Amino acid sequence: MAQKASNSEKFFWVVVADESTAIVYSRATKTGPLREVFSLANEAARTKTEQLISDSGGRSYDSKGKGRHTMANEKVDPKKHAALVFAKQIAERIGKVTHDGSCRGFALIAAPRFLGLLREAVAAATAVEPYATVDKEVVGKDVTVIAGLLADY
Repeated sequence: MAQKASNSEKFFWVVVADESTAIVYSRATKTGPLREVFSLANEAARTKTEQLISDSGGRSYDSKGKGRHTMANEKVDPKKHAALVFAKQIAERIGKVTHDGSCRGFALIAAPRFLGLLREAVAAATAVEPYATVDKEVVGKDVTVIAGLLADY
């Protein structure tokens, strides 16, 4: 059985992400200084779409009759699929620390095009809501910029 973290060991997370990179910062209080804990990279997001597609969609038989058709239109966009997988990977990490009680709360700062995917993945991974959600592209920016975005929360 996992041990619960003592109050002095508990932290807040600030997750800054886009489709290709996630940087997780930790702080002792909601307004404390940010310290980078780890980062995650999604190499598939940097890969050209043509390289992500291994082959054509294949063929399928109709459930009734003798018809056969291509499944090419039923494919998910490879870049979107890679972003979904990455969002789930980030959400699993958030879910783990909220479930074990070591994380007091978390904030999400993500590129607008990625924030929706990330919020959905987090909602599926944990019942805990983020204390702040900011739709800004700030991956790689200085921590003072990131802390400034959370000043009102």
